[in-house]
Amino acid sequence: MATTAEERTKASVAAVPLFPQIALPEDPGLPGLSDLFDPEWVWLRYCEHVGNLEVPPEQVRIRQFTHTPGRTALVSYVVEWPAEDYIPSDYFAVMLRRDHPVEVFQFPDDPYLPGLKEAADPETALDLVNRHVMAVPARQVRVQVVRYRPGNRAVLRHKVGRVRLYVRVMRTSAIPPLLRAAELVGTSCFAVPRLAGHWRKGGTIWLSEIPGKNLRDHIRRGGQLSPTVLLEGLETLWSAPIPSDGGLPFDLPGLYNRAKRTIRYAVRGNEEARAHLREAVQSLDPFVESWKPSGMAHNDFYDDQMLVLPDGRVALVDFEETGMGDPLLDVGNFLAHLRWASHSREEESTGTRTVYRDLFRRAALERFGWSERDLALREAACIFRICTNTVRYPQPDWQERLQSGLALVKQALG
Repeated sequence: MATTAEERTKASVAAVPLFPQIALPEDPGLPGLSDLFDPEWVWLRYCEHVGNLEVPPEQVRIRQFTHTPGRTALVSYVVEWPAEDYIPSDYFAVMLRRDHPVEVFQFPDDPYLPGLKEAADPETALDLVNRHVMAVPARQVRVQVVRYRPGNRAVLRHKVGRVRLYVRVMRTSAIPPLLRAAELVGTSCFAVPRLAGHWRKGGTIWLSEIPGKNLRDHIRRGGQLSPTVLLEGLETLWSAPIPSDGGLPFDLPGLYNRAKRTIRYAVRGNEEARAHLREAVQSLDPFVESWKPSGMAHNDFYDDQMLVLPDGRVALVDFEETGMGDPLLDVGNFLAHLRWASHSREEESTGTRTVYRDLFRRAALERFGWSERDLALREAACIFRICTNTVRYPQPDWQERLQSGLALVKQALG
């Protein structure tokens, strides 16, 4: 008896494992949520999208899980073949939306990033560079995928001869705020990538590459960049003139409440984690409700966003959130990321990060005369938001990591 294409695909599912193997709570508003972590269901959706494959992959790996409880869920995956097959990995995503059909899209055909397909293809990328950046004699652009978050943004690297450009592809609505942020950051004493060109219709921006060492790695290896360098840079950024079209201010309440919904969903059935959550929000809810933007700020300031240059200066390589916000929150966010990293499994680097965090905190309090409690509340609020990473990048021990992260919130509050 002849078999259908779906039956043939199902027969090959056992050879395509899904990693990591995780279990998340059910979402009554999205009945099909568990399907996103079922190997057979995921593999069938992929094959329906790309057609039958002559060579089965080695595995499908979960990269990221984005979830708004009761409304939407998106999981991005990487299809990986055995090294001896010399087949490049394939990126795809599956989106569930309440009362909508399942949506599958494959890199670089992302319906939410209109410029990605052309920017990711070496031939069309060359045309884009010639039209929006500079005329080049090269016959081809070498394209490297640095980062890809389906439906949200991608970072590519374009190599044209000796020229190296970072390319950000985003939703078209994100272009004006980023251009505005680039102007603001340019008034500070931080080094910033040069804006080499942009294609507004395609949601694409080209930035010059800056040679330097990642600050997170620098701290992890024991590098002692003087906190004064960072604090002086922040002061010049905070004093930037507020533009008349300053855009939307930083929305801490919205981001905090979104994180709270995610964490409430994730701790279902875990009474100890729920107790940690109740204790955290008891202190953070009143703070967030009373919080107001107070001045110019970076609004996403932390070590992985910066480079240490050979001349000792610091470069900001990610600055798109810059605008009206809260200077104390910039410092609190920096401290939160250092505390989180110190709590990670990288035991050999825990001490260096803790030492630098304490050094930076003391320097900020002495320089600006802030209240320790005010800074602690902001650090705790930022740690609370970082806790969602344990769900966004799920691992088999995600529940333990989330519970441990919520305990860090309490630690930051003292």
